Amino acid sequence: MIGFRSIWSRIDGFLTAILLTVAFASLMPARGDAAVAVGGLTDAAIALLFFMHGARLSPEAAFLGARQWRLHTMVFLSTFVLFPLLGISAHFLAPSLLPAPLWAGLILLTALPSTVQASIAFTSVAGGNVPAALCSASASNLLGVFLTPLIAGFLLTSHGADLSARSFLAIVVQLLLPFAAGQLLRPWIGGLVTRNARVLKSVDYGSILLIVYSAFSHGVVNGIWHQIDAIQLVRLVLVDAVLLATVITILTFASRRLGFPRADEITIVFCGSKKSLASGLPIATVLFAGHVGLVIIPVMVFHQIQLMVCASLARHYAARWNTATEHLAGLPATPVNASN
Repeated sequence: MIGFRSIWSRIDGFLTAILLTVAFASLMPARGDAAVAVGGLTDAAIALLFFMHGARLSPEAAFLGARQWRLHTMVFLSTFVLFPLLGISAHFLAPSLLPAPLWAGLILLTALPSTVQASIAFTSVAGGNVPAALCSASASNLLGVFLTPLIAGFLLTSHGADLSARSFLAIVVQLLLPFAAGQLLRPWIGGLVTRNARVLKSVDYGSILLIVYSAFSHGVVNGIWHQIDAIQLVRLVLVDAVLLATVITILTFASRRLGFPRADEITIVFCGSKKSLASGLPIATVLFAGHVGLVIIPVMVFHQIQLMVCASLARHYAARWNTATEHLAGLPATPVNASN
């Protein structure tokens, strides 16, 4: 079982790296020729990221659990319908709560696919249906490559998103073509990518940090920190937290009402409540070319909240399961060890 210490160390380490990158971009933003070079390197990193994800994700594995169509339908409806509906409803009810760029980032967040690694990891920790989690999370990522730009672009036309032919061409060139190339070459390089998980993680993290530096460099040059204050950041954290809590509550209630077993409920909750930072930042970079700085903040904040909340929730599920199992066996309940 995946250790909670390992999960928390990854959360803390990556969060620290992101914050240090933001600080570095604020103090030493890329300007002029350096900004052009960083932009080109960022485009290349995004293409490499989607190429490697295409080489890793197996369509067979993604759709192997199609017989569990009710479970997968719940996850997909949460990811691509429930989240966007909650996002646009929140904006409709309280448009002045956040500045326009943060609302744009929040709505983009709601259109993102689920994560793969985190969804499977937390499902495993909680004692859920891991094969179904693999299927749902992988399928979500496969579909998200096509659906997320369309959903986000449609919802964000009034928030500065570029839906021109040029932007669609950029999405195809930067995201879809590398992903398709990875899928085509998967029979030859898929095993190599899968066996070298550290390399893929390095590409994930490196690409994200590079995107963050590029976006915040551009934002700092254009006065990003004069456009947002501490109160707005606190509001954003609260909105992200409420959004996640609402989705988890709805998924838990619906799973139980529909009679899903405990293992499937866990899979639905964890796969249906995640949003992929690795997909969100590249798509934001393409859709909001030139003014992406504030737009990516909601995605980064939600990423950290979902990891911390789901780590705690997974431990809660595991503790309940251990207590119930020991009760049925007539044994005294024992606490869950943090190293399990």
